[in-house]
Amino acid sequence: MEQSLVLEERSGQTSILKLNRPEVMNSLNFGMLRALSEKVNAIQWDPQVRVIIIAGAGEKAFCAGADLKERATLPEEEVRKFIFTLRELFTFVEYMNKPVIAAVNGIALGGGTELALACDIRIASEKATMGLTETRLAIIPGGGGTQRLPRIVGRAKAKELIYTGRRIDAAEALSIGLVNKVVAPEALMDQCLEMAAMICEGGPIAITQAKYAINHGLEVDLRSGLAIESNAYWVTIPTEDRTEGLTAFREKRKPVFKGK
Repeated sequence: MEQSLVLEERSGQTSILKLNRPEVMNSLNFGMLRALSEKVNAIQWDPQVRVIIIAGAGEKAFCAGADLKERATLPEEEVRKFIFTLRELFTFVEYMNKPVIAAVNGIALGGGTELALACDIRIASEKATMGLTETRLAIIPGGGGTQRLPRIVGRAKAKELIYTGRRIDAAEALSIGLVNKVVAPEALMDQCLEMAAMICEGGPIAITQAKYAINHGLEVDLRSGLAIESNAYWVTIPTEDRTEGLTAFREKRKPVFKGK
């Protein structure tokens, strides 16, 4: 029986996607890229899922980046195709209509760090190791790392990490803002699920519009960003959920949002 390259579990309104090649540190090959793409594309239109958690199977790795053994067998055109596929997938994850949490449970190097960067929130195990190590292979990050890392940790720190290819531990990742939180390994998934549950307490349409406003607003000047925010806000005004939120506040009870 063929191995499922991406496993899916459900916990309430949260979908947990596990990269499932633990024998090779969950490294990315064409098969895994296709499997992950199929999963996130399907989940985008599933109203039962509010939040996605991406994790790595096993205890050692989130994702060690591209499968270099496969890469060594590919002709140049296939390498270009792989990088394009990788970049498009990570961009989809970043801009899809649901929040995505990276559960960085171990090694996350190269494309593994780039996948985490494309997620909205990163929670790391104390055992996590991260880094964009590509220059040590005479290439550069090709899955968005040169663009997302400086936007998250700042230009100077991103240049240092990319130029040197240095690996950093969880504590340093937290200190530079690369991850949101660091927890004990055994508490990682519980912490991710707790974060997901807190997100699910908000209105579905509001969360979607907040993600849209943040992602698109950061790419433009402030005045344009404020216009994007206004337009995103207008979407929430005629919703049933907004009325329910106000009613629940008045009645001192928890709101029951329906995404309408």
